[in-house]
Formats: sequence, C-alpha cells, structure tokens
Amino acid sequence: MELRQLQYVKQIALEKNFSRAAEKLHIAQPSLSQQLSKLEQELGVLLFRRTTNSVELTQAGEVFITKSQTILDAVEQLKQEMDDMAQMRRGRLVVGTMPITGSHILPLVLPIFGDLYPQIEVVLVEETSARLEQLTASGGTDISLLSLPLEDSSLAWEVLMEEEICLAIPPNHRLAGRSDAVKLLELSEEPFIGLKKGQGFRQITVELCQRSGFTPQFVFESSNMETIQSLVAGGMGIAFVPRMLTRSKGSELAPIYLSLESDPSRTLVIAYRKGRYLSKAADAFIKTMKSTF
Repeated sequence: MELRQLQYVKQIALEKNFSRAAEKLHIAQPSLSQQLSKLEQELGVLLFRRTTNSVELTQAGEVFITKSQTILDAVEQLKQEMDDMAQMRRGRLVVGTMPITGSHILPLVLPIFGDLYPQIEVVLVEETSARLEQLTASGGTDISLLSLPLEDSSLAWEVLMEEEICLAIPPNHRLAGRSDAVKLLELSEEPFIGLKKGQGFRQITVELCQRSGFTPQFVFESSNMETIQSLVAGGMGIAFVPRMLTRSKGSELAPIYLSLESDPSRTLVIAYRKGRYLSKAADAFIKTMKSTF
C-alpha cells in the first residue's frame, strides 16, 4: 500500500467519477483504474461499487476512507512541521559550552540569535571540556563551544576566535613591576594554580610549559577560573588566564596580568560530530557566533 493510493481513493470518493478524479490527480484514467484494482486485490475487498453512471463506496470503502484520511492528515502535518523547521519557524538546538567561557560569549550571542530566530528553543549544556567532547561525539549536543586541541578524532570544528593567554600573578610578586613580556622558562620554579584534569585549558597550560622545557607544579586546582584568579590575587601562586576572563583593574581580588613572550593563545572552536547532519538552526547559530565576534 502506498500513500498515493490513499490519495487516489480519496479523490475518487470525492468526485464519484473516475474521469474527473483522474483529471484532478493529473494522471490517465486507465492508470487510476489500474492502481485501484491493484489496491483492492492487495486488500482482498472492493472499495467501490461501480455502475454505469456512478461510483459508490462500499462498507469496506467507508472504513478505508476514514482511516486513510487520518493517515493523510498526519502526513500533511508532518510535512508542515518539517517545512517549519527547515524555514526555522520552530525547532530545538542543544548547545554545549564550557561554563566560564560560555558566560562571557553566550550573553552576546543569544540575544541576537533570539531576535533573528525567536521560535528556535536553545538548550544550554554546561560541562567540562572532556565531558563536552563525549556529548558532542555521541549526539548529546548539536554543537559545542570548545578550545583546541580536541582529543576526540570523531569531531569536526570551525574556528570562532583566537584569544591571548596572559600570565596572572599576585600583586606582591617579584615580577609585578615588569613591563616587558615574560619568558615562560622564568616560571619553571613557580607554584602554579590550574584547572582540574579534564578541562581543556589545563592541557594548554601544561603544554605551554612543557614546550619551554619544564612541567608546571600545581599547588592548587579548581574547576572554576574565577576561583583560580582569586587564589592568585591572594598570593597562593601564578596562573595562565585567557584574556577574555581577566578581571578589570581595581576589582576585588584582581591579580596583575602580564604578557608572555611568544604571545601564546588559545583557539576557541565550535565543534560537532563528523558526518552528522548540521541542522539549519545549528548552521545559523554558528554564523551568528562568527558574525558577533
């Protein structure tokens, strides 16, 4: 049984005439008759009583029409809903984000996206970088805001922005009056405060130091970059901090920020699973993020 056969039966019932039904359906009358006969043979019942002057539904035909109308209506509603989603008149987008980075980026993006696509529901998922990679790879998020490098090879990404990495030190640190950029090797004996394992920026910190010939010694770890900066300001150690997350001068518990030699940076990306269909809503969100930054 095919959908077109349901439509044929419906049109014949409306017109009560094969010729007029065939004309409305834009097919030849013999083809219409052939399709009806094929359907009746498949069902094992007659749907119409054919006379010289008219075509009338049988009892089986009445039941068939009632049920098939429900099916045809459901198909039409499905088409309309898909069309609505295609035109982004409605839909749902799950966006993964690193909590602190997202808190600086998304407040700029979400209002713009909401104005452009008011019927798209955006659901935010805040997790560590490692967990976000897993969710993105498994389809738990449509897209995710992450920083390179990504560990999961099943992910593709588009670059959003490059961001400077600064050195945060306590106000009374020996380097506090420094005006020129600090060499990374000068920090080899310093106590570091960093993010916990599983967060992307933790790995960036480790790799920056290792490329300069030493491994950072972490004296404190936190899952929150705000906590890290407060600990630095309190004199507990030093840290690398993305420029976007630095605190304004004069704010409470603000470290001193210095530039690092070789201008290290992190790359923020919008990641999604390779080969996964990228919805129009996801594509629009990516374009909104790129245009905003």
